[in-house]
Amino acid sequence: MKDLVQRMLSGERLALARLISKVENRDSELPKYMEALYPHTGKTQVWGITGPPGAGKSTLVDCLAVHLRKQGKRVAIVAVDPSSPFSGGAILGDRIRMQRHSSDDGVFIRSLGTRGKHGGLSHATKEVVLVLDAAGFDVVLVETAGVGQTELDILRLAQTVLVVLVPESGDSIQVMKAGLMEIAHVFAVNKSDRPEADQLVRELVMMVGLNKHDEKSWMIPVHKTQATRDLGVAEVIAAIQAHQEHLTVSGERLLKASEFLKNEVAEILSERLSHTVMAAFDTRSGKEVLEQVLNRKLDPYAAADLISGV
Repeated sequence: MKDLVQRMLSGERLALARLISKVENRDSELPKYMEALYPHTGKTQVWGITGPPGAGKSTLVDCLAVHLRKQGKRVAIVAVDPSSPFSGGAILGDRIRMQRHSSDDGVFIRSLGTRGKHGGLSHATKEVVLVLDAAGFDVVLVETAGVGQTELDILRLAQTVLVVLVPESGDSIQVMKAGLMEIAHVFAVNKSDRPEADQLVRELVMMVGLNKHDEKSWMIPVHKTQATRDLGVAEVIAAIQAHQEHLTVSGERLLKASEFLKNEVAEILSERLSHTVMAAFDTRSGKEVLEQVLNRKLDPYAAADLISGV
């Protein structure tokens, strides 16, 4: 175990890939791996990229990586795909779309499945980011599944969230319904050469202006991009980096880190409790309780009370 961690810390990509697989598969020794890795975390910037399907998130992430590499930064990309309902694995394979980085040792790309997790991110995703943090990447780009659900989890994981929209995303009412105003730190209107792009930009700027602000709060910037032509990407990166600076100056970075770790501990406890409960059903008394529920002699709430004491 220690050998694998040391190899990863020394920069071996195969060891990093194997550690991530152990996190994904919820390896029995995962607590020991995290114990060894955790002291090496806390340095990386985590950028979340979310938005509706077809907004061009993967193409924009690809451009972000290129620009960051030009700045000399090591970049990891975590592409979160909707999971196969049978295997739990990622089914879109974003890595296929980013082949130009395959020979660059300064870029690491991994697709992860959501494994049915509402909010777009699994518990494993958050721990994979911790592994990449320990591995010494300067920036981790987390692209969410973008399957239409409110991506609240990305707000907990990422320090800065870039919401990517396209003119076809609809009017400002649809944006508000999706809860994107509460999630975004930076807006990018991608495919901005299309009709109605300027209208969407105006609506977003107006919505941002309607929110209450003071001189210390962050004003969400809105930028137009054409990721396929690498237009506007540099401005988006500058906006994200400005938000990162704001987090440090305002003290919000520490608050976000605290909130993330609180949720991480809560998820570990929830995961352990879930395993304990499922194991209880396999005991003799657990089977008896379940049979009573099936026979309508017990209601599910009463059964839960009994199972918790099994």
